[in-house]
Amino acid sequence: MKTNYTYKVIYRRLIILFAVIIAVSAQGKVRLPRLISDGMVLQRESLLTIWGWADPKETVVVKFLGESYQAKADKKGEWKIVLPAQKDGGPYTIQVNEIEIKDILIGDVWLCSGQSNMELPVRRVLDLYGEEVKQADNPLIRQFRVPMRYNFAREETDLQGGEWKSVTPANILDFSAVAYFFAKELYDRYKVPIGFINTAIGGSPAEAWMSKDALKNYPHYMEAARICANQAYIDSIRNEESQRDYQWHTVLNQKDKGVSQWNKEQLDDADWSLISLPGYWADKGVGQVNGSLWFRKNFEVSESLAGKPSVLRLGCIIDADSAFINGIFVGTISYQYPPRIYNIPVGLLKEGINNITVRVINNAGRGGFVEEKPYKIIVGKEEIDLTGNWRYKIGAEMTPAGSQTFFQYKPMGLYNGMIAPFRNYGIKGFLWYQGESNTGKPQEYATLFPDLINDWRAKWNNPQMPFIYAQLPNFMKAQTQPVESGWAELREAQRQTLQLPYTGMAVTIDIGEWNDIHPLNKKTVGHRLALEARRVAYDDHQAESTCPVYESMRVEGNSIILTFSSTGTGLYSNLVLKGFAVKGESGRYVWADAVVLADSKVKVWSDQVQSPVAVRYAWADNPEGANLKNKEGLPASPFTTEDTRK
Repeated sequence: MKTNYTYKVIYRRLIILFAVIIAVSAQGKVRLPRLISDGMVLQRESLLTIWGWADPKETVVVKFLGESYQAKADKKGEWKIVLPAQKDGGPYTIQVNEIEIKDILIGDVWLCSGQSNMELPVRRVLDLYGEEVKQADNPLIRQFRVPMRYNFAREETDLQGGEWKSVTPANILDFSAVAYFFAKELYDRYKVPIGFINTAIGGSPAEAWMSKDALKNYPHYMEAARICANQAYIDSIRNEESQRDYQWHTVLNQKDKGVSQWNKEQLDDADWSLISLPGYWADKGVGQVNGSLWFRKNFEVSESLAGKPSVLRLGCIIDADSAFINGIFVGTISYQYPPRIYNIPVGLLKEGINNITVRVINNAGRGGFVEEKPYKIIVGKEEIDLTGNWRYKIGAEMTPAGSQTFFQYKPMGLYNGMIAPFRNYGIKGFLWYQGESNTGKPQEYATLFPDLINDWRAKWNNPQMPFIYAQLPNFMKAQTQPVESGWAELREAQRQTLQLPYTGMAVTIDIGEWNDIHPLNKKTVGHRLALEARRVAYDDHQAESTCPVYESMRVEGNSIILTFSSTGTGLYSNLVLKGFAVKGESGRYVWADAVVLADSKVKVWSDQVQSPVAVRYAWADNPEGANLKNKEGLPASPFTTEDTRK
């Protein structure tokens, strides 16, 4: 018979055994970065770095393709193992101690970044590519979407989330549209797996993506980052703005007599005023009103369309809207840019007269319904037009709401939070679509953008890393006379950046939309970026990729002769050239005539200018009609012969 002493000895030994097991388990635990995970794409023909964290001095063993590699974690618990370069292929498995990473491909990896036109997901461009997306299925094209994260105090060591996803009809909706079409074209061309790491954040300026090293030449940005490194400062601003925003909307809803009343189907709106939509209400006799406005319109539905599933399209509305059909809420969007596409429940449309009511909240500036956008109800192949006369009534007038501080736009923050964590990860090159948020300081961008490129190349220890970028598209209303333009100046800074080696630029001034900063035609953008990547990153001499670029000028009498590089098989000459302006000694630009003289030369002149000194081409926010291109159909880059860097 065992004594109590025996039980105590056994109990103590079990406690010790469990402690040893737990200690061994904890000691052997290895942690990997988020990016190194199932489904990842590794860069082919490049040394493969696997890294992570463990207990100090812990041995880490990596098994790959029948070989074992090992290292010990340093005193900080950090470790790194470099595997030999591999050809494209897969899927493979990598074992890191007890962790198994599955479904690994080896191909080409692109880091895609910038602001909203790079971020814009495929779901936002379904109007153009809906049928194509339904057929999308390619396990060899994959995206890793990096969650938004900023840090001003230090560089992050890991991402805050994210996973690798391959192309399926469901997954693709969240893929960057530009990056997807870019990747698809490269895959179709070279038949190697393509992975892209999507870090783009809407509205982000270039300085937010630059490291501390790169910002040393910009003291004002360094000071801004220093201030934001104080978390208490960020918290105080957030709390203040949150309370102010809450108060503004609370007062608005209290003052607005239409809330829960004016959206009803049966409402006597005979005393409401008439307005023709779309358009800005400040231009329609309403005045510069901030606050809430209600809009109502009756429309007729035929017997054949009644009760069927349908979609309400309300273009773009500034700023927020809530839409009701026959008194039933069908959708809301809280900010300006997304297209309003609301599903109308089956059975809600009835035969005869129906009603739509839209409550619009405008925080500041000009509110309204953006012109030349779709405003209609779609029932199968039939459409019900909603443009024209509506009735409106002001719900509540408010003073403009205060501005909001977007800390993700502050210098250095996004680099530290979203780029620094995976600098060990091998990539093929960088893909960039950004600049809209820097149009207020275009001359600064002329140094800022090259500094960003050099900064990123330095972080990857490769001064020849390909950097492919999109030039800003056409945007806003076209002007009838030559004008100054921040957008044109920024495009010039982008053109000048081509002086850096291993860069490529896709010109997009012919595929934008005057009324939308987010043009839908992302497939052409991806195509032109892929052409540049073929030339710069793949040394593909079969690619006539580059748009014509201004090279030099000389004055000849009352004309200026321009020479262009990258003209492919020559400038396209069967056109009456538009978009050129010439300046004389008066300093004023006037529209000019222009003709193609030879494959790479253009003659520019104006009868109003006898002694020309400079030429501009496509120099406007929206250079409508500018049509110089090469025989491959690629448009020439906007330019000025003057030095804008003075």
